[in-house]
Amino acid sequence: MTQASSFSLPAPAKLNLFLHITGQRDDGYHLLQTVFALLDHGDTLQFQPADSLSLQVSGDAPVGEDNLILRAANALQRYSGCTLGAQLALTKRLPQGGGVGGGSSDAASTLLGLNHLWQLNLSIDELADIGLSLGADIPVFVRGHNAWAEGVGDQLQPINLPEELFLVIHPGISAPTAVIFQDPQLTRDTAKSRVAAFLGQGLKQDTGASPSNDCDSFHNDCEATAKRHFPAIAEALNWLEERAGNARMTGTGACVFARIADRQSGEDFLLQLPPHWTGFVASSVKLSPAHQALKALQSST
Repeated sequence: MTQASSFSLPAPAKLNLFLHITGQRDDGYHLLQTVFALLDHGDTLQFQPADSLSLQVSGDAPVGEDNLILRAANALQRYSGCTLGAQLALTKRLPQGGGVGGGSSDAASTLLGLNHLWQLNLSIDELADIGLSLGADIPVFVRGHNAWAEGVGDQLQPINLPEELFLVIHPGISAPTAVIFQDPQLTRDTAKSRVAAFLGQGLKQDTGASPSNDCDSFHNDCEATAKRHFPAIAEALNWLEERAGNARMTGTGACVFARIADRQSGEDFLLQLPPHWTGFVASSVKLSPAHQALKALQSST
């Protein structure tokens, strides 16, 4: 088997534009409805041919065997029977436990990148299935399109969203998903909605129209629980609401976000952040930056 030459891939962030918990399965997993919006900001993974598998990390991320990057690489080796190695290097920018999909995106870019490095020629469906075995959020990053999601987040329907600017704030804490989902007060019976209702009330498909800021029927069921467990999230939501309006929490937290009119206003808000908070300005995209980079690689070979 031959390997491609060295390259790097982005591992983009995502936002949950809303998150409804519609039920719970007998095995404890929560059923949900959400919209994933992929962003043009995230981590970066470098891939280099090697005899064995290794990972170096720059930034705040675990490097042990439980690291999702190594788990994804090992799962890909088992599935494909590939015995090649790779030297992987992660530049970590996205916060852990932030609700922006950092670990899942890293795993997805690992699958996409190693499929290219090792010249495995596996399909996106195969890679998404491998990703799903590691985490429910990984397939949306593997597929690379904004999506309406149901089930446990694994039933994906690609949708077209307008490209918008977001200010994303991380209040310096980690919000473990288990804490939110184990809370007995978490809403678990939100009525199911439809893609057409979301697009009609909030985002107009293919028109580029901005969504209404008061789409109260599309909210985040985890927000109230997260604010109760983590006062820093409530503080961040209040801070962002006062400045930009339409503040929401993504996923199970801890990051919060708001749509903004222009990049400069977002950068100005970032200069006002309280100590120990971080943030970034990013645009939603039609196609994942990881897929854009892969297309460029494939067209150059």
